Amino acid sequence: MWRRGRSLQVGVIVGIALISIWLPSAAMAQVPRIQGQGTSASGQGNAFAAQADDPSALHYNPAGMTQLRGVQMMAGGLLTGGTTSFTSTSGANATGTRDGSLAWPAPAHLFITANLGDLGAAWLNGLTVGIGLTSPLGSVSRYSDNGPQRFKATFSAMPLIDIKPTIAYQVTPDLSLGLGADIYTFSDMLGEGHFEKQFITPPGSPAVLGTAGSKAELYGKGTAAGFNVSLLYTALRNADGKPIANIGLVYRNQVPLPLRGGILANGVKTSDASTTFVLPQVITGAIAIWPTRTAEREWKLELDVDYVGWKSVRNLDIYLANGGVIPQPQDWRSTYTVMIGTEYRWLKLESLPEWEMAVRAGYTNSPTQIPDLTFDPAIPAADVHIPSVGFGLVCKEGGTMFGVRCGDFGFGPIKPKSVGFDLSYQASFYEQRTVSCGCALATAVNGLYRTTYHTGGISFRVNF
Repeated sequence: MWRRGRSLQVGVIVGIALISIWLPSAAMAQVPRIQGQGTSASGQGNAFAAQADDPSALHYNPAGMTQLRGVQMMAGGLLTGGTTSFTSTSGANATGTRDGSLAWPAPAHLFITANLGDLGAAWLNGLTVGIGLTSPLGSVSRYSDNGPQRFKATFSAMPLIDIKPTIAYQVTPDLSLGLGADIYTFSDMLGEGHFEKQFITPPGSPAVLGTAGSKAELYGKGTAAGFNVSLLYTALRNADGKPIANIGLVYRNQVPLPLRGGILANGVKTSDASTTFVLPQVITGAIAIWPTRTAEREWKLELDVDYVGWKSVRNLDIYLANGGVIPQPQDWRSTYTVMIGTEYRWLKLESLPEWEMAVRAGYTNSPTQIPDLTFDPAIPAADVHIPSVGFGLVCKEGGTMFGVRCGDFGFGPIKPKSVGFDLSYQASFYEQRTVSCGCALATAVNGLYRTTYHTGGISFRVNF
């Protein structure tokens, strides 16, 4: 039977979370695929799929949600800034920004999980449910309307969101499985609420783009659904029964996302238009070991590898209302992203009773998926190296913060068992890339690109 008090708490918490999902919070970023969907994981180079022990497990490895007790919530985001410097083959220079010093709205995440067995439903022991909101991929970039790249891109944004209803089940003490949906869509509360790309119309363009020198814009939005399946297996435990070797596997399927909208020339709509962007399949394999795991401290090392099936992005051909087609070949290639991370956690601090502290570090290496032939300056495509560091604090209900017991935060009957926050910093160093495509509008893209981004993350979490 459900316990009435716990049911009331769950109802209020879920209501808060569902309202929060629709607050304007999220979805642009510095690269086509945003991996940082939880600050603890971001501080570890996003090597987290075999650990998956906070609410961001809902993204990194949903099977890990079975490790979470009671009801848990996490919310946070990323602040990203940086530039792309371009020197054309003719010597002209241009600088691309995140449409200002920082990308805005900031990429954000929200997760809520509920262990149904802990909430009094004994017949549902082992079952955990959750819902999340993330910014799975996107780009925001700005170049001058008079720069050498104006015929290719002056502005680009893709404020896509992913709504993630998810379940996980603990099959045995050592094996958990997860299953979730990914509902990809746009919201009018986030930026313009649609994909958009602006550029200056080059000579010889189709009439729907206006006369040469016009300010053209392509825009569109749509909704699509996919799924993910996951596994978390504990291969070894210590004498206290805690995992010291975990294996994680996650599969996310390929999803065609229809984008239906139109074309503007100098602000006037000239045609309806549509295209399809294929969200790639992603396969993640991860292994984590704990050289130290005691009641006082824990030290984890983890290696994750993502296979991203970008080869599914063959074209972004634009279909016009009159039956015409504007070819937009892409021919992207699939990639492997390698993530290495570590976390050292103090579970008992003499100077701060009832507190936990963690320090983190990591490294991500991700090769570019875009060849020279279809290079677009709107996406800073080059092989990238991303070192990261992070820090976290957790205050248990008996601890104090600003003179108040952490267990006294909340309202009415809703009192937390712990509250915490995490900070992370990532530096994205893109290798210099010289583009020489021999393609149409080559003068707008050929040259040397140098890109560096800096990203700070913060997450707050509460356990009930």
